[in-house]
Amino acid sequence: MMQERGVSVDHSSINRWAIRFLPLVEKKARKHKRPVGTSWRMDETYIKVKGIWKYLYRAVDRQGKTVDFLLTAKRDMAAAKRFFDKAMQMNGEPKKIAMDKSGANKAAIDAIDAGRDVPIVMHQVKYLNNVVEQDRRAIKRLTRPMLNFKSFRSAGCVLAGIELMHMIRKGQFATNSANEISFADQFYALAAQVHPV
Repeated sequence: MMQERGVSVDHSSINRWAIRFLPLVEKKARKHKRPVGTSWRMDETYIKVKGIWKYLYRAVDRQGKTVDFLLTAKRDMAAAKRFFDKAMQMNGEPKKIAMDKSGANKAAIDAIDAGRDVPIVMHQVKYLNNVVEQDRRAIKRLTRPMLNFKSFRSAGCVLAGIELMHMIRKGQFATNSANEISFADQFYALAAQVHPV
């Protein structure tokens, strides 16, 4: 893209820009995100950072719209609870959550339900998670050729951008004339709100 505009830029500069600006654009975009359903499918996948596996928690609703995501160093109850707290703070509380047989995820939901009058209905049935497992293929397809992230921070920043573009492709943002402009122009419109050109 830069070469098309006659600008010569080193790939490391673009990497620094991505790490600096993608989390800001993703945070700004959340204000324009359309509401998601109350039936969630939740799963975690592995992402390699400096040769060590880390965990990307993700949830989608019944229609496959991304609810939220969180990169964590560990796969335990505390990490799962942090993910659910973040997802519920941004998207409201779900009525139902389908997940795999992970004991950590169940313990996190049990801890959240402890302080509620109406508990969240939890289904631990593997086939119900097909929606989220299919959805994560788009993320893995982009991260696989990257040959590992060099730091946890850069992994989180780049994954924020990847998830943002994935949500744009799924039409999850209520921006002006979102149906009439390209995905790239929708991204530029969101980015311009963070750092006007």
